[in-house]
Amino acid sequence: MDKAASKSLVIMTELVLPNDTNTFGNLMGGRLMYWMDIAAALAAMKHCGAPVVTASVDNISFENPIKLGNVVHIEAKVTRSFNSSMEVHMNVWGEDALQQYKYKSNEAYYTFVALDPTGKPRKVNALIPETEEEKALFDGALRRRQLRLILGGKMKPDDASELKALFIK
Repeated sequence: MDKAASKSLVIMTELVLPNDTNTFGNLMGGRLMYWMDIAAALAAMKHCGAPVVTASVDNISFENPIKLGNVVHIEAKVTRSFNSSMEVHMNVWGEDALQQYKYKSNEAYYTFVALDPTGKPRKVNALIPETEEEKALFDGALRRRQLRLILGGKMKPDDASELKALFIK
């Protein structure tokens, strides 16, 4: 059954406490990545209706630190599904609730694989992008996937037709 990308949206909110910070009073990157993994897994599970495991994490760019006492908002949504895998895009926002402003912290792409009851990969629902942003993320997902597969040694660069099309006319 095909599913709209919007049906996979997860917004997770956390408060940055002293145990979550480094010596500069900023949220530790590893703690944020842990929260992002949870949010992305929830989005993937909503899309496929099955347990999922993290297959890859890439392109995490840290733009602005999130300070002690600030709020973290993680927006995760499936951008494209393949055979048994799904790419999830995340935007992360920090919020100073006392000063009443929100700021972009980072974004990332995670890939998940859906599992059947025996722990083997299982087929997932096709994804339907509806908004212009969803369509742009959907269109770029195949190129990002091919790049991941090449970097992981699972695809030869010559076989990456979508990537080659960017450079060879």
